[in-house]
Amino acid sequence: MKLTDTSAAFAADQDAPIAGAHSSRQTLSADDFKSFFRQHPAGVAIVTAHGDDGPVALTVTSLLSVSAMPPYLLFSVSDSSSSAPTILAAETVIVHLADRENLEIANRCATSGVDRFADPSCWVKLATGEPRFVAVATWLRGRIVSRMRVGAATLVLVEALEGAVQSDDEREPLIYHNRGWAALAREVTANG
Repeated sequence: MKLTDTSAAFAADQDAPIAGAHSSRQTLSADDFKSFFRQHPAGVAIVTAHGDDGPVALTVTSLLSVSAMPPYLLFSVSDSSSSAPTILAAETVIVHLADRENLEIANRCATSGVDRFADPSCWVKLATGEPRFVAVATWLRGRIVSRMRVGAATLVLVEALEGAVQSDDEREPLIYHNRGWAALAREVTANG
C-alpha cells in the first residue's frame, strides 16, 4: 500500500470543492483504499424509506453522529445500491441500529436482488409512511436535510425527529469487519 504525501498540494488547494473534486495529485488506489477500510470495524445500520414502488432498505456501515443539538446524523449511499434512487428521493428515512439478533435482516438488506420486505410480519408501516423492521429495538425516523455527491456515492444528512432507544446492556451490537459479521460482546476499558 503506497501513500503519497500531498500536504503541500493540499495546502495550495484548500478551497477546492470536495464533492466530485479531481486533482492531479497521486492518491491511494481504490483497491488499497478498500483494503484499508476492511481493517476498520464498523457498526451496522439499516436505512429504510418508502417510494412510489414501495419500501426499500439498505445496510450501511457509514453511519455517524454529526451533532446532538440539533440532532443530525450522516450516512453514505453508493450509486450501485438498487435502493439508492428511492432513499435519495425520500423526504424521510428510518435508521435502525442492528444488533446480533438482527443479523438476518442486515444480511438480507445488504444482498442484491432479494425482496427485503417479503415477510410482512417482520416490518410495519409507520403512520408517517416509512417501513420499520419490528425486530430492531433501536431506531429513529429522520428528515433528510441535505445530500452531497462525492465520487460514486451520496452523503445524506438527516435530522432526527423521533425514535426508540433500547438501552439493554445485554444486547450485542452488530459489527462489520473484513467482509464479515461479528458482534461486540463486551466493553473493554482502558485499564484492561
